[in-house]
Amino acid sequence: MAKGQEPLLQTSRPSSDGSSERYIEEEDALLTGTHKSPNTGKHGWAFWREIGAFVWALVATALVIVLAVLYQHQQTSIPNSSKNGWDDNTKPSGKRNLIFMVSDGMGPTSLSLSRSFKQTSQGLPFNEALVLDHHLIGSSRTRSTSSLITDSAAGATAFSCGLKSYNGAISVLPDHQPCGTVLEAAKKAGYMTGLVVTTRITDATPACFAAHVNTREEEDLIAEQMIGEEHPLGRVVDLMLGAGRCHFLPNTTTNSCRDDDKDIVQVAKESGWNYVSDRAGFDGLNTGSAVELPLLGLFADLDIPYEIDRAKQHEVYPSLSEMAETALTALASATQDSEKGFFLMIEGSRIDHAGHGNDPAAQVHEVIEYDKAFSTVLSFLDKSPTQGVLVGTSDHETGGLATARQLHETYPEYHWFPDMLVNATHSSEHLSHELRSHLSTHVAASEDAAKTWIQSQLVEIGLGIHDATDDEIQDLYDSAGKEWPPPSYLFADMISRRAQVGWTSHGHSAVDVNIYASHPTDAKALIGNHENTEIGDFIRDYLDLDLGAISDELKSYTASMIEQGRGSWIGGVDHDDDDDDDDSAREQLDHYHGEFKRGLGCDCGGVH
Repeated sequence: MAKGQEPLLQTSRPSSDGSSERYIEEEDALLTGTHKSPNTGKHGWAFWREIGAFVWALVATALVIVLAVLYQHQQTSIPNSSKNGWDDNTKPSGKRNLIFMVSDGMGPTSLSLSRSFKQTSQGLPFNEALVLDHHLIGSSRTRSTSSLITDSAAGATAFSCGLKSYNGAISVLPDHQPCGTVLEAAKKAGYMTGLVVTTRITDATPACFAAHVNTREEEDLIAEQMIGEEHPLGRVVDLMLGAGRCHFLPNTTTNSCRDDDKDIVQVAKESGWNYVSDRAGFDGLNTGSAVELPLLGLFADLDIPYEIDRAKQHEVYPSLSEMAETALTALASATQDSEKGFFLMIEGSRIDHAGHGNDPAAQVHEVIEYDKAFSTVLSFLDKSPTQGVLVGTSDHETGGLATARQLHETYPEYHWFPDMLVNATHSSEHLSHELRSHLSTHVAASEDAAKTWIQSQLVEIGLGIHDATDDEIQDLYDSAGKEWPPPSYLFADMISRRAQVGWTSHGHSAVDVNIYASHPTDAKALIGNHENTEIGDFIRDYLDLDLGAISDELKSYTASMIEQGRGSWIGGVDHDDDDDDDDSAREQLDHYHGEFKRGLGCDCGGVH
């Protein structure tokens, strides 16, 4: 192209890679009034600033990743001592108390049911919660070695020994060797110990802390061990309050349920136990200040009545919260001048029974009384000069409870009605007893007269139901003469349907259960989801106990008994159908064997 014919915008000046930087420098000069000398290098200051920022970001990102990996490694490989929420500097030391509370059979839905009932019955706002609600810190997985659905025996063995075992085992492992319990180890270490329940003191949960038998049905033997008569370690419990008197009385007496003529109450007295058996005796304890240990208090032949019924017999039976307060005061007084504190297990036992019976009215009163006992313990800890912790959980859920029920094939309305439970004045168990008692003593009365009495006295007054059908009344009348289903199931179903409360079973379920604590910082190791055995581990570590030494002592005693030909001190082994593989079955889950077809057409059920 000839000179003078170049495009007007074309320039012979070469383009500059640093032109953008030059513009930035010129802009800085205009803003600051300072002119920088032109950069004669290929890359200007701004270029290297961007490179520096990139390198810094890269290094910072790498550092964050490294720190995250190190933190994760620390969390998954910390030593056992710090997994319990404390290290060498914060681990509990000195005198201390631990109160362990068990809400037998209480699942998460039990809280929803009882909370709504309390709000409705007391006219409280919707955000009014139970005491328990403010102390929820985690949940527990409950399976045993023999089933995904545990029973109370295996569940309590997980708490007492910190080990899994088979359903029915009372602090005995699948190999039928006894395992040392936290209560036994606590007593050995110098702590005072106690058990408070509302069922038989020989029932599975309390038994697992102070006895060892292969099958939970051995309650006669459990009674002997719990007073120290047939226990290798002697007496390991200082205080027992509850029921189950019939297992302590000889079979020559009217109210005994023993298979032999041993008088365990008399044996206990001769061994130094103080014994009370009625409300007057309990009141004489003066809320614990007049207790002389060791103390055995048995206030009913079998179980203390449901709270909904007991409250109307207050002059006969103490409540769970009353017994808890008495035990706390007594043990605190007994350890006042000791370097050690105490271990106390308190069980809301009959929440489980209400679940077995599918009785929502009985259940809400049991849970609310347990909530009151929980509050009693918290108040004690607040006032006590001795450091202490409260940990609570359930061994399992019972009944497959749901705060919903579909009554018809059509799509259900979203309702459940706690007001139907407010109107009930008695448990279905109590009403069943009244029904059978009345009909047996009024045999000359006509059927119509009997049904009129059932409707007015049991259904309308007892359940608070005023729209019972003729068929329901007839079924109740007929059930009195039948073995199955018991009248209690019919009463419970009547109120459950009207409240629209659902149940999936008269047995236990595999649902995870809640863990509670006096404060999250008191039990950091139990925050979140855990195996039930970890609760036993926490108790052991908090009190600094040696369960291994206890187990070794028990096993040594077992071996010596066998060598001497004296038989087993932990009872016989229940081999179902003489199955040679029974022992191995206690260590692995069962499988489906056609149970569905077996149950078709069967209007039967199992005992609790």
